Amino acid sequence: MSGFPWLADQPVQGPPVPPEWLAYYQPKPDILTRTAERVWARSPMWAAPLALLACMGGAVGYTLATHPADAGAGDPPTCLLKLTTGFVCPGCGGTRAAWFLLHGNIPEAARHHAIFTFAVPFLLYMYVAWALNRVFHTKLPQLSISPRVMIAFVAVWGVWSVARNLPWAPFTALYV
Repeated sequence: MSGFPWLADQPVQGPPVPPEWLAYYQPKPDILTRTAERVWARSPMWAAPLALLACMGGAVGYTLATHPADAGAGDPPTCLLKLTTGFVCPGCGGTRAAWFLLHGNIPEAARHHAIFTFAVPFLLYMYVAWALNRVFHTKLPQLSISPRVMIAFVAVWGVWSVARNLPWAPFTALYV
């Protein structure tokens, strides 16, 4: 303090207090949020796993009913990005991969969407562990996905998505 004599007489103060108009106030939730929170609080423990299972069942039923492996490039439903630009989108081939997985053909599923084929067992285990814990209070070990793993997964998915669209010899085999 010897270099700053004018500070020697000042008492030590805490951080500055913002003016009252700058203070943060939690906004009141809108009616949709309040309704969703009320329904969530009143719903039984098995409702969320059952709803997710119903969604997955609908997706599996749709995949089995449409037989996407036999569909042509322009047959509906088609990917809008692929239809308009000709590029393979990051999710392209996922429905066909799911169809092949449901029929036990893992190599063909991986050929259509390798990242999806890799992720499915982990996603299924995470669902089963969560649902059993929520409904039956059974403690299966949960998969903990760190941010680094998630960033690495998205980076690999991005590189793979770009590589699928390259028109050169080793990459043309990835085009679906």
